[in-house]
Amino acid sequence: MAPVASEEKTQFLKALKPQNVEPLWTVMSAMVPPVPQPKATPTVWKFKNLKPLLDDSGRLVPAEESERRVLMLINPSLKAPQTTDTLYAGLQYINPGEVAPAHRHSAFALRFIIEGEGGFTNVEGSKLYMERGDVILTPRWDWHDHGKEGDGPMIWLDGLDLPMFQAIPVNFAEHYKEDRFPSTDVEESPMKYPWGPVQEYLDSVKGDHAIFDYKPKTEEGAAVSTIVGGQAERISPNTSTRFRQESSSFVYHVYEGTGYTVITEDNGEETILKWEQKDTFCIPSWKKFRHVNETSSQAYLFNFSDTPLLKNLNIYRVNKDL
Repeated sequence: MAPVASEEKTQFLKALKPQNVEPLWTVMSAMVPPVPQPKATPTVWKFKNLKPLLDDSGRLVPAEESERRVLMLINPSLKAPQTTDTLYAGLQYINPGEVAPAHRHSAFALRFIIEGEGGFTNVEGSKLYMERGDVILTPRWDWHDHGKEGDGPMIWLDGLDLPMFQAIPVNFAEHYKEDRFPSTDVEESPMKYPWGPVQEYLDSVKGDHAIFDYKPKTEEGAAVSTIVGGQAERISPNTSTRFRQESSSFVYHVYEGTGYTVITEDNGEETILKWEQKDTFCIPSWKKFRHVNETSSQAYLFNFSDTPLLKNLNIYRVNKDL
């Protein structure tokens, strides 16, 4: 094929835009890269820095002005509502006597309770009291509200699949006719995973690293939702986990312990995320990482990820050669 003059090629490319077409060949390598290229960057959110801001929000922003009083954890390389490319996390704060009004929405949500007593979530009429370390699920389109009894505020980590609805814009919400959805106190529920049995399992596993998978209590072998899954981990004192590399992205929360996470790029560059109790941090897709417990006591981490989404779409990959 005879070479084409650069001027003629330039005119050809200019002629495409008015027809609302663009050449694939100029962006092919970016659209189909040799390895995943998440836009998110590894980030840690320090609770000791955020707690005063959460307290200020509780003082300055009355409940009637905030349907949900939440500080969103936004990745510095992205924009709201993205904590990673596919996951959203936020810290929710509720004062004594307040009610976060009842609504339901297309998005799935889970809560990991950080601190406080006397808080509750009502899911479809089941009033579930919260304790530190509990995981509470809010399935899609279930009515739910939150409240706080007793003294002091309640703080928990929200995890949702909201970023997915930026690409699939079908998320919407409906508000209940009253602030509270009718409810009955419930001790046990398939929507609530208390921390006690989780830690008991982790401590029963031999070795320096153990993982607990949160699974539905009514459906064997499934994840807690079609997009978001959850895990808890134990790391023995003064030890490191093995490297892990998956196409999933993760949001981690430190239930207990002090340490750091090493993220190693393909070119050998390392990022160190230092964490302590109540901190939250994220690991983008296909990052090679390991956790290090640098204390003489056990460390416990909670995470939620987009692994169920990738498995359901048959695009989940894991590097087993590490």
